[in-house]
Amino acid sequence: MRSYNQLFIGGRWADSAGSEVIEVRSPHDRSLVGTVPHATPEDVDHAVAAARTAFDQGPWPRTAPEERRRTVARFQELYNARAAEFAALITAENGSPLTFTTGLNVHALPEQTAAYLRAAADLAWEEELPSGTLLRREAVGVVAAIIPWNAPHQSALVKMVPALLAGCTVVLKASPETAVDALALAEVVADAGFPDGVVSVLPAGRATSEYLVAHPGVDKVAFTGSTAAGRSIAATAGAQLKRVSLELGGKSAAIVLDDADPAAVARGLMHHSLGNNAQNCQAHTRILAPRSRYEEIVQAVRAMVESLVVGDPARPETFIGPMVRPDHQERVRSYIELGIAEGARLVTGGPEVPRGLEGGCYVTPTLFADVDSSLRVAREEIFGPVLVVIPFADDEDAVRIADDSDFGLGGGVWSADHERAVGIARRVRTGMMLVNGATPAFDGPFGGFKASGIGREFGAVGLGQYIEYKSIAL
Repeated sequence: MRSYNQLFIGGRWADSAGSEVIEVRSPHDRSLVGTVPHATPEDVDHAVAAARTAFDQGPWPRTAPEERRRTVARFQELYNARAAEFAALITAENGSPLTFTTGLNVHALPEQTAAYLRAAADLAWEEELPSGTLLRREAVGVVAAIIPWNAPHQSALVKMVPALLAGCTVVLKASPETAVDALALAEVVADAGFPDGVVSVLPAGRATSEYLVAHPGVDKVAFTGSTAAGRSIAATAGAQLKRVSLELGGKSAAIVLDDADPAAVARGLMHHSLGNNAQNCQAHTRILAPRSRYEEIVQAVRAMVESLVVGDPARPETFIGPMVRPDHQERVRSYIELGIAEGARLVTGGPEVPRGLEGGCYVTPTLFADVDSSLRVAREEIFGPVLVVIPFADDEDAVRIADDSDFGLGGGVWSADHERAVGIARRVRTGMMLVNGATPAFDGPFGGFKASGIGREFGAVGLGQYIEYKSIAL
């Protein structure tokens, strides 16, 4: 068990203004992972005041961009040395399989930061336009970064790194489900050498988040989470004309064309649909299959789903671990019951908890077929291992069904004809499309259309979310 007695406020360890403690319990067996102080609105006041002073009067926004890059690179080097430790801690907190957290924290995060460092190195922070006007790129100010529990360090660094490279100061608000790893991350921040006030880390629940969003000392809110919470944040930020970027929910469609190999599709969907226990905003949980090969594809996906090892997320063979909390477990199980009640064909799985795993927050991976896109299981974000297969008639129909959604975050196309697949990908209104299971790169922007959000993350476009533009006429 790992416990912290203090919060990280303004670059220093400090006592919380309150006495409430967050207990983080394993969703695998409900054992105690650790405890941390629950940040209060008064703690937010202290953190924002420190960030405000550091931005308005401190050295960080006025530090040369190359020096900011060196400090961020030093932070990432220190993080890399502890990445395997952090992966195991996050697995214990939220139930993400260790293979997933290791892949993300140990292997992907260094490249995510490297892409931001390259973008910052290539950016002209000040340049003269042909008209003689001087164009300056300046930091947006104090950033409130509010992150979820499903990939906590990735969600934190995808916001903190570009904000810091731009010269912003950051108040990171972490979820209570993964509060322990948040303060472990703060240890790396403390060792990296950022000036006083530049970074604070506050684990807390929704009330403290709402207080931070509405705080007049915050210039920008960067949020990853549910669409419902994003709407609330956008309303609050809009009333204050506060900058905002929102990475929200999804119900992504994987379009399987009639020339695709069903076995290859199923292997790819194992990761793109069910990775991280399908507690993943861009999970391809709507599978669109042509009527001419519908049952063949359903059975290929069924075989894949039934092959997955469900169990202790710390074991290397486990692909599906527990849901993050008991209430979320029940929410996912209720959607499975809803799908049955709506008349979808239950191909495999069901609402029963997997045998032998009754002591944890487990759900049986479930596949529905004969699903119409009007059903709730096909329209609402379930955030768990529940897949639906929807039939389509032709390419036009596939695009129509893919776009028949309130969301537009991710998606994919599978085909033996590369150009045909790319043509379909161009037409679907969503922020990211994967052709034949391709792995997205961190220099390409990520974010959503429609109810999936506002703004983008990753690379040069993501860095630009933390920049204001100033023109000086000469």
